[in-house]
Amino acid sequence: MQELEENDAIVFIVDDDASVRNSLRWLIESVQLQVQCFATAQEFLNGYRNQQTGCVVLDVRMPGLSGLDLQEELRQQGFILPVIIITGHADVPMAVRAFKSGVFDFIEKPFNDQHLIDRIHQAIEKSRSQKVNIQRRQDARERLQKLSSREIQVLDCIVAGCSNKTMARELDISVKTIETHRANLMSKMQASSVSELVRIALLAERDS
Repeated sequence: MQELEENDAIVFIVDDDASVRNSLRWLIESVQLQVQCFATAQEFLNGYRNQQTGCVVLDVRMPGLSGLDLQEELRQQGFILPVIIITGHADVPMAVRAFKSGVFDFIEKPFNDQHLIDRIHQAIEKSRSQKVNIQRRQDARERLQKLSSREIQVLDCIVAGCSNKTMARELDISVKTIETHRANLMSKMQASSVSELVRIALLAERDS
């Protein structure tokens, strides 16, 4: 099942050493994953389309942007692609910088092939989950945009846990009108219950 689920994912290899790129390509393609190779970080940035599912496997020491520079650039641009750094020149400050910048993993050479493959599968799963969450948040925000200003006020009250009577008093409208707004909210937000309505509303408000 894993191969079928991951056949849309791409593993991006970024390394200035052609022999390393070829070796990694052979290893990763041996488990039926798609691979794209780049010789420099800038070449990768020029060719990558945001929201592609997959992960990046890259070296630290490269001409131009280093592997750590690329990770930080991806983060600054809002790209969610998990990054796995592999290096034969690791030290503690480098590892600390890598994890602080949000890398998925930092693997020292020589590494176990199966360990790398396992981490790639896990990174792809994280990428897929992030993509699903982004789509859900976008859908929730699109539903929120369909609400009138009064419906948004009622929704805010529902999220705050107010009763219909409390909402009617605070918004200076009748309980019957509140009930009408609630029914409209359930329809526009495509919620089957109050708990689902609250979940969608909170999801739409998230910044990340």
